[in-house]
Amino acid sequence: MQHTLRALRDEYFRSNGFGEDGGYSAAWVDFKLGPIPFPFPNSPARRKAVPYHDLHHLLTGYGTDFLSELEISAWEIGAGCKNVWIAWHLNLSGMATGAALIPRRVFRAFVRGRRSETLYGRDLEALLSMTPQQLTQAAEPPRARVSDVLLFALSLSAGGVLALLTLALLLPIAPPAAVVLNLRRRAALAQ
Repeated sequence: MQHTLRALRDEYFRSNGFGEDGGYSAAWVDFKLGPIPFPFPNSPARRKAVPYHDLHHLLTGYGTDFLSELEISAWEIGAGCKNVWIAWHLNLSGMATGAALIPRRVFRAFVRGRRSETLYGRDLEALLSMTPQQLTQAAEPPRARVSDVLLFALSLSAGGVLALLTLALLLPIAPPAAVVLNLRRRAALAQ
């Protein structure tokens, strides 16, 4: 029996401890900087992008641990995030971080993405009623072309600049912001 993406996504939520709706309706989301949770508001832009990102996890097989998130960032950049600016921002930064930590894995994911297409912009309900087999084809890992190397270098440069700018803006305010945001989240949860 072939399961729909909806059934597989629900199991993905359960197995990863994401809650019944994957955390989509949560007002706050934790991003962990090492062992320290850094909560941030679950913006409408993020809420729109994450359901597609989760389906990409199911279709590509990339996990949800930190290093796998860096891989899927490179895959999504390679495949294209279309007009979803939050996906471009998060994925470019993730790809740049991944290139520093796991460069071969990130490059392979990027090249794989270049031979793929993201689901961003497609009808989510229609996608959820489909099976993975309806969306994917088995294929050998793609070989990198010169154009892949050039686009990877360009994307990596953009991601590096974006990551450094984000870090430069957030680093000075991270400690007090972590305290304030944790207090705000606790207050919101208490209501």
